[in-house]
Amino acid sequence: MLVKTFGSAVSGIDAYTITIEVNISKGIRFYLVGLPDNAVKESQQRIESALKVSNYKWPGHKIVINMAPADIRKEGAAYDLPLAIGILAASSQIVNHKLKDYIIMGELSLDGSLQAIKGVLPMALRAKEEGFKGCVLPLENAREAAVVKGIDIFGFENITQVIRFLEDDDSFEPVKVDTDQEFERGIQAVDFDFSEVKGQESVKRSLEIAAAGGHNLIMIGPPGAGKSMLAKRLASILPPLTLDEALETTKIHSVAGKTGNETALITQRPFRSPHHTISDVALVGGGSFPQPGEISLAHNGVLFLDELPEFKRTVLEVMRQPLEDRRISISRARFTIDYPASFMLVSSMNPCPCGYFNHPDKKCVCSPGVVQKYLSKISGPLLDRIDLHIEVVPVPFNKLAEAPPSENSISVRERVIKARKTQNQRFNGDDKVHCNAQMSSRLLAKHATPDEAGMNILKTAMEKLDLSARAYDRILKVSRTIADLEDCETVQAHHVAEAVQYRSLDRSNWGA
Repeated sequence: MLVKTFGSAVSGIDAYTITIEVNISKGIRFYLVGLPDNAVKESQQRIESALKVSNYKWPGHKIVINMAPADIRKEGAAYDLPLAIGILAASSQIVNHKLKDYIIMGELSLDGSLQAIKGVLPMALRAKEEGFKGCVLPLENAREAAVVKGIDIFGFENITQVIRFLEDDDSFEPVKVDTDQEFERGIQAVDFDFSEVKGQESVKRSLEIAAAGGHNLIMIGPPGAGKSMLAKRLASILPPLTLDEALETTKIHSVAGKTGNETALITQRPFRSPHHTISDVALVGGGSFPQPGEISLAHNGVLFLDELPEFKRTVLEVMRQPLEDRRISISRARFTIDYPASFMLVSSMNPCPCGYFNHPDKKCVCSPGVVQKYLSKISGPLLDRIDLHIEVVPVPFNKLAEAPPSENSISVRERVIKARKTQNQRFNGDDKVHCNAQMSSRLLAKHATPDEAGMNILKTAMEKLDLSARAYDRILKVSRTIADLEDCETVQAHHVAEAVQYRSLDRSNWGA
């Protein structure tokens, strides 16, 4: 008897439907075809044990299973459940009239219980697009998939419950998640607040500018100055995720298996902080079984690289293209996968190996030339993609003890949201530009040309501070953002003057 069940496979952050054809006929052999990997091939032992424990029989006949399309490699143990259900239906142990209406996915334990799998959100979205009534999934994954409206999501603890459901047991109800309520409840939550930071007003101002314009930023200062603490609070002043952004972010984390069992929807902007020993593949994604890297997990959020010079040079250089294109294309002999990677790069570093160059109290013990050698670990093309260079100075004890409460993140976020709305109106109709940091030279000439006094300040800064030519566009972008924060139509002299001071590392005599 020939029976078809339907599963799903993930490529990149999108899913496509897999048709599982099970045919049972005379004989004793078991054949599994359709380019399965080792984990799929090993499903026979798991399924046989699960069926026996659940009081069902492994058919004593020839079983041929084809997973179509047969030219696409099937990976992982998530196909255990649809394979098992197909075998039971083909051997007439269960009825099969519901199978055509549902995507079925889940990993089986030897006792028949279901284990959580990855990528259920894109699977549910694809099932809805292709007209399926719903999805049958492990209970731990049900809430994540249930954020998709217009499709029934059923979560089960074991294969016995799945069989009862397929045999018209009406006691099972689909999992319900109010996506709008889940989204509204989560977007205002703040883990870290600016009010907890004492002093560092100039650095907080630069973080506000970075958030308002989507600018990349690097902080340079001695150990203990507060660089990491400030970076962790940047996400709290970024505009809240839109519902579409939240769904896209959740899809990426779902594919990577990074969503928690209780998380239905990621509602806060991601903040990723990988260790400096990270490999190239872990940062940008890929591998034998392709997975999103840290730059994609930081999509719509912040990627924080602490102690930037300690990262391997090759790791840093692979970020150059994603910083410009805001996507990463992983090309291998057998596949090409695109992952989104629109993130804000925030990094920090010590000014020298000992950490105390330019420190107001402590003396640097590094030998001549060591500071420049340390800074040269970061290439010019990478620095070219970082708009703001901020020097962080330690806060003295008297200011730590006496500093009054500072402005909270909610107040700062309101100004950032207002500036972003101005930019959305300015770039309305251009799908590739959403904030000032993404402006091209043509858009800079149109929207960020300063007045005469501002142009004179920029010219003087370029000459006197010996700024590099690449600093020119960056200064104009940051100037435009400062003007937006002030709700000013034109870029004026004081906007340019403030932007100039955020190009520390472009000065030829810095670190000399």
